[in-house]
Amino acid sequence: MTLKQSLREARAIFERHHISDSRLVSELLLRHALGISRVQLYQELHRELGPGEEADFGRLIERCLSGEPVAYITGHREFYGLDFYVDANVLVPRPETELLVERALALARERPIATIADIGTGSGAVAVSLALGLPQTRIYATDVSAPALRVARFNCRKHGVEDRVCLLRGDLLSPLPEPVDLIVANLPYVGEEEVSRRGLAGFEPALALNGGGDGLEKIRELCSGLGEGLCPGGTLLLEVGMGQSRTVAGLLHSLFPEAGIEITPDLSGIERVVGLTPGLTPVCPDARLFS
Repeated sequence: MTLKQSLREARAIFERHHISDSRLVSELLLRHALGISRVQLYQELHRELGPGEEADFGRLIERCLSGEPVAYITGHREFYGLDFYVDANVLVPRPETELLVERALALARERPIATIADIGTGSGAVAVSLALGLPQTRIYATDVSAPALRVARFNCRKHGVEDRVCLLRGDLLSPLPEPVDLIVANLPYVGEEEVSRRGLAGFEPALALNGGGDGLEKIRELCSGLGEGLCPGGTLLLEVGMGQSRTVAGLLHSLFPEAGIEITPDLSGIERVVGLTPGLTPVCPDARLFS
């Protein structure tokens, strides 16, 4: 069977099992099985697969059909145009989380930001992306999971920012050595019942998904401790799930009634990032003021 035929067959299998992006998934898995680039794949479409190669590809297909994320199978995930190593110790970075990076970079264009804390850094995708976009900024990246921090450390070295991203183990703000100008956080925000019902923790770490009863336990805890983590006039950017933005904005308003609160939708129109800012004017054209 040629590479082209193998791709066609894999795509048909994935389509029968209702796996989205079947063409892309087929390509990623075949490239991983063969250890080749996309260019090489298309240069060798008419080459015959060896028996061992065919068996390897088949095993990868089975892993994907079992529900294992492709990123865990290949060890790679693209985020903000960068390639990150991921494994089962960290949540697979989502495209919607790129909005956190975009909002942070927008803030940095509006006001000086010398220090940033990425709380619950996981793979380090947000921290690394910010370090590359803001070379003069010092970034602290915290996580309660030691295995997750090992993945983040690998990605910091991979992208050459290990000297500007300080990885700290501990819960939420507790490891920070000083207050910072900006806190960004993508904390667990899926409700405990939903995690169980959808079997979300089958492959990805439950610690990075389970946000307790209504999904907001860790977010409430972070917001309640902001006074110790933020510099005066500092900014918070929080990623939240569908339908959670108004609750989180209300919580922040009750804790910081004089501060400005912004809600920014993602590309799907979901209110994805809640921001606590010292001013009342949105720095992002798509942001909506909360009151």
